[in-house]
Amino acid sequence: MTDAVMGAVPAGVGAIVVGNFPLASGQWFIPHSHTQHQLAWARNGVLGVAVDDSYWVLPPTRALWLPAGVVHRTGATREAVLCSLYFEPDRCDVRWSEPTPVGVDGLLAHLIAYLGREDLPDDARLRAEAVVLDLLHPLPSTPIDVPHPTDDRVSTVADALLADPADSRSLEAHARAIGVSRRTLTRLFVHHTGMHFDRWRTHVRLRAALPLLAEGQPVSRVAHTVGYATPSAFLAAFRRTIGTSPGRYLSGHASFEPQAARTADE
Repeated sequence: MTDAVMGAVPAGVGAIVVGNFPLASGQWFIPHSHTQHQLAWARNGVLGVAVDDSYWVLPPTRALWLPAGVVHRTGATREAVLCSLYFEPDRCDVRWSEPTPVGVDGLLAHLIAYLGREDLPDDARLRAEAVVLDLLHPLPSTPIDVPHPTDDRVSTVADALLADPADSRSLEAHARAIGVSRRTLTRLFVHHTGMHFDRWRTHVRLRAALPLLAEGQPVSRVAHTVGYATPSAFLAAFRRTIGTSPGRYLSGHASFEPQAARTADE
């Protein structure tokens, strides 16, 4: 794994600096961190942000707050423009200590573009920054965790599913392919990922589905692409895992169900 580096941040006046970074399809930055807090947002396209095994998909309706020092990777499955706001911690009242999704509405999007101007007078910039801070409202945080196993046998199964989330082979079939019993693979999966096989595969499928949904592909097509026989089966798995519907999740106005009310995937 590539060692994390300290990401460079553009210089600027005030508490907030805005940087825009075009991303080609499939491009990812290496693991890195910043001495400033960061708000990662897709001006165009859909972003993915990974922190350890947790993964967020960010359409233009939501951004992700990354506290200073948090090592992360940012990328895109299609062409996108990463718009990053960097906040000096000693001049920022936001004290979120964990990665936190933030809803992005039209006003916040316009203010981000406004702060990106190079000709903005300092007094106008400071007034706009104060409004931006007032508009940072957290959304329920439900990253999709896909722990990658270190055991070679389990890793072989995991890599096959990551390459093709629609792979419909059963746990028993995967076990035969790597030369172990179903019971052994069940135990190994839980030991090395903290999840049962079915739940882990569900997370892989939903992680693959979210960028497609955010691009506007129909639910029926996305469900088939990631391995569900029917759209209703996909929607049920999405709601159990994420806690809301795809439409509400992607709108940035999700109303999430309490964790205790959800049923298990297995």
